[in-house]
Amino acid sequence: QVQLVESGGGLVQAGGSLRLSCAASGRTSSVPSMGWFRQAPGKEREFVAAIRWRGWSSGDTYYADSVKGRFTISRDDAKKTVYLQMNNLKPDDTAVYYCAADGRIMPATTAQLYAYWGLGTQVTVSS
Repeated sequence: QVQLVESGGGLVQAGGSLRLSCAASGRTSSVPSMGWFRQAPGKEREFVAAIRWRGWSSGDTYYADSVKGRFTISRDDAKKTVYLQMNNLKPDDTAVYYCAADGRIMPATTAQLYAYWGLGTQVTVSS
């Protein structure tokens, strides 16, 4: 089992920044891939970004087109924590952001393929 706990959400004005954190515990060696997803009211959960832990990766990161150039995913392997730095936030970025973990080496962009999920953290961007 793997446990994931997100933090760092909040209310920010358009153009502002937030950094989300996802602390992983448990059998983290079984989950090479870590992803961030988001879900806005009335919408499906959508892929935001993904990364693999050191040892599984050459440093590749993956992003949804809607966040490329604004969001950066990173990891701290010693702390077993994944971060999502979000810059130049827009009202359309408002959603609950979820951290997810999966046993696949190649990160998936489909939420249904991820085995473990955190409870989410709310991000609200005001115009």
